[in-house]
Amino acid sequence: MNEMTAIKTTLKDWESDQEVRWCPGCGDYAILKAVQRTLPELGADPAKTVFVSGIGCSSRFPYYVSSYGFHTIHGRAPAFATGLKLANPELDVWLVTGDGDGMSIGGNHTMHFLRRNINSQILLFNNEIYGLTKGQYSPTSREGTSSPTTPLGSVDRPMQPCAFALGAGARFIARGFDTSKNLGEVLKAAHAHQGAAFVEIFQNCIVYNKDRFADFTEKAVADTRQLWLKDGEPMLFNKGTQGLRLNTDHLHLEIVDVVDGDWQAAGVLVHDVKNRTIAHMLVELPMALFPVALGVIYDDPRPTYESALLGQDAVAREGKVANLAKLLAKGQTWTVQPEDQGPLSGV
Repeated sequence: MNEMTAIKTTLKDWESDQEVRWCPGCGDYAILKAVQRTLPELGADPAKTVFVSGIGCSSRFPYYVSSYGFHTIHGRAPAFATGLKLANPELDVWLVTGDGDGMSIGGNHTMHFLRRNINSQILLFNNEIYGLTKGQYSPTSREGTSSPTTPLGSVDRPMQPCAFALGAGARFIARGFDTSKNLGEVLKAAHAHQGAAFVEIFQNCIVYNKDRFADFTEKAVADTRQLWLKDGEPMLFNKGTQGLRLNTDHLHLEIVDVVDGDWQAAGVLVHDVKNRTIAHMLVELPMALFPVALGVIYDDPRPTYESALLGQDAVAREGKVANLAKLLAKGQTWTVQPEDQGPLSGV
């Protein structure tokens, strides 16, 4: 958990007085409510909580949470969040972005934020489309996506945000989706992680990419299409009748049937949140062939950027007295005497 004194709040304490302005039916409503319900359970303090966003539908988020917030520049929210944590490490910083904002124009900022391991929660809303700017394809849009910028269908291979985050050095990776009852638990786990916690949230864009994730989010297919991971528990789905096994000959994951509940005999993997190699395999499973890996996929903390930097600063300050005049006079400085001013003196 972030270092803070827990206080008692309710859902109402986190609801702002601003009119929520997303399209009716947008998945962002469900995510907002999940966050507002989770914050009281964390004992979060509105006076020490900050939501930072860039540009996009998801980036309206800070207006709707009754805490501090910054609606910043397209793709640059990580830079602002970094500054906040360095200026005041006690702040509980939540960074809200989207697949366009965070993975396209802001991809480099996201990468370095993760690499540095700033102690914050990053919520990336992935609707596989540019919603705010009227439906252009995004870095995560699937091949064949028809949009104003790809009228014949996108030929780009989509990027995987969680694979990107792992490649950038992130120490916490998780997935959820907008209407999931488990999203709150995922958010709690992200908040408990000391470091940059990256959460990809699949989000339905009701206007430009409607029901894109219905093939695994709908109740009728949830059992067979969702793999909810828990540390120390077998990777089972379809009511425990199937699981994932590591094929050691070819080093890839495969689906196996579980007979009479004997998952061990079937060779089903036990989830280890510290196993980075398996985490890579899980986030890159083809959605058409495998259930979607959800929950906490990877969680292996290391020291945060701000703790290292501020610790270094404290050592540099030790035994020294602040003296601005001395600092300004240090180095290559000189004093101009009246006799040195030449013919322009007094002009």
